[in-house]
Amino acid sequence: MVKLQCNDFEIVGQNYIVREDCDTKKRTSIQKKLKNIPCISIIILSIIIGGCLFSALIMTHDPTYMDLANTNVSPNKDFLFGTDSMGRDIFSMIWYGGKISLFIGLFATVISTFIGVIYGSISGTSSEIVDDIMMRFTEIVLSIPSILIIIFVQAILGNSNPISISIVIGITSWMNIAKIVRTEVRQIRNSEYILAAKTMGGNFFYVLYQHLLPNFIASIMFMVVTNIGSAIGTESTLSFLGIGLPIEIISWGSMLSLSEGALLQNLWWIILIPGVFLVTTLVCITNIGNYIRKNNNKKLSNL
Repeated sequence: MVKLQCNDFEIVGQNYIVREDCDTKKRTSIQKKLKNIPCISIIILSIIIGGCLFSALIMTHDPTYMDLANTNVSPNKDFLFGTDSMGRDIFSMIWYGGKISLFIGLFATVISTFIGVIYGSISGTSSEIVDDIMMRFTEIVLSIPSILIIIFVQAILGNSNPISISIVIGITSWMNIAKIVRTEVRQIRNSEYILAAKTMGGNFFYVLYQHLLPNFIASIMFMVVTNIGSAIGTESTLSFLGIGLPIEIISWGSMLSLSEGALLQNLWWIILIPGVFLVTTLVCITNIGNYIRKNNNKKLSNL
């Protein structure tokens, strides 16, 4: 029997049995790809995001209502996750506050990605001197602990709300994206189609959108996804330190700001439940980001 390679053409005649081998190999390849996808992380993250988006259908109490008659109540049938020191229902606060935390993560990532792409593209297309100056500045900023920069910028802005926190986190977390974009741009900046676009009068943003962005978007996607989790974690850290969102603005971070008093009084549910939701979300986002990174590395190695 003559051996034939697997392809999209149907094999007929005496060699028809080879078609079955081709289908088996394709199914095996698909099964291997499915095994590598972090399905559990995607499912859990989808449930959390869905619960936050449709929190009005899930909440059992008003998350902002302070029931002083039921402060520090442990989990029971009326308060599924218990109440905090101000009598607010933690179950309702989890889903309501999750929207704020997710908004901060997404908005901060949009800001950092925008700055990183523009800065990295300018650096990658500039002369050697300008590129060197811009990259040295990026490395200097990276050498400073990010939390110090965030505290400094937050002190300048003063007012703490979801938008200001997102802006502070966004403008202090663009450096790694900029370095990746710069590397990718320098590899393709002398390509014929880019030089042709410039010759025909295409400005910087036209070349960036039409030619540069499609070439490096896959390389930075894992970092974009990871930055969402980092921004959520940073907001929680700031709230824990007392310089993030105020207590009246409910988020997972502001809920954890009550942890000091809860630890002294052994009120475990005030710390544990918001912490579990926060850590689970960050782990799921990290797993998805790592999958995108590994998948992108495999594609690059096959080129």
